Amino acid sequence: MYKTCIKHLIDLILAFSVLIIISPVFVLILFLLFVKNRGKPFFLQQRPGKNEKIFRIIKFKTMNDKKNVNGVLLSDEQRLTTIGRIIRKTSLDELPQLINVLKGDMSLVGPRPLLPEYLALYDEIQKRRHEVRPGITGWAQVNGRNAISWKQKFEFDVWYVDHITFLLDIKILFLTLKKVVVREGISAEGQATMEYFNGN
Repeated sequence: MYKTCIKHLIDLILAFSVLIIISPVFVLILFLLFVKNRGKPFFLQQRPGKNEKIFRIIKFKTMNDKKNVNGVLLSDEQRLTTIGRIIRKTSLDELPQLINVLKGDMSLVGPRPLLPEYLALYDEIQKRRHEVRPGITGWAQVNGRNAISWKQKFEFDVWYVDHITFLLDIKILFLTLKKVVVREGISAEGQATMEYFNGN
């Protein structure tokens, strides 16, 4: 009952409430990034959601669009702006995803939505992460976030799919707040975020 109905209702209530509460911070970040990124405060990207349905994730734009002489985007680390680094360290870049929750694309808690090109690389067990809505935070995030291996990340994701409960979601939300405060696991070693998944 919780997994199929109540969870989504709680998501909608909490996402709307949090957006109202943090609206002054949201507007301030929006203004700063609008100026810094020349009128482009948001980062929009296609991601697979529940049942692999593609949606557009919304995040604050923390990287510029600088390219090398061949017209290829520089690495994440090279493109991460000063204000973007601060916003990412505090995980404030994730706030616009509350809009995705209100739209029904995402949940507050669930496996993180990854890139569409990864879909063809998953094995049958890893694909099970798409049996539920992706989340702003998840079991893998509170157990290492970007500092753990892809294998570990997928194992945590599938474990969550099989063990969803209200108490587990509450535990993950509280552990997420702790992670944000102590800034653990934000990046993989040598990366601004997480290295690309190249298959098993």
